[in-house]
Amino acid sequence: MEEAKKTTFEQYAIFQTGGKQYQAIPGKTLAIEKLEGEAGDKVEFSEVLFRKIGEDKYEIGQPFVEGVTLKASVVKQIKGPKLVVFRHKRRKKQRTKKGHRQPYTVIRIESI
Repeated sequence: MEEAKKTTFEQYAIFQTGGKQYQAIPGKTLAIEKLEGEAGDKVEFSEVLFRKIGEDKYEIGQPFVEGVTLKASVVKQIKGPKLVVFRHKRRKKQRTKKGHRQPYTVIRIESI
């Protein structure tokens, strides 16, 4: 049997923004919680939790790695898929139907 090929990256980081954690790989695009900015703007993230620099070289933060900032650029602002929120109370003829689309910012990681 063939073993499944594992993709390993020479350099990556785990960072936090908007209460969520994301994996950053140079050149990767991510959809994160909405940030202010237009397409082409530069953003930096200083809340880096973990960073892999090279083969067997890691930095683990307590809670954040000091002196490390991720540099990224805003690609575009988008809205997520529509979610339907339907609430009702049985036998009371009480119904509420609402829709929601979460705003996201698509970013491209430039350097770690």
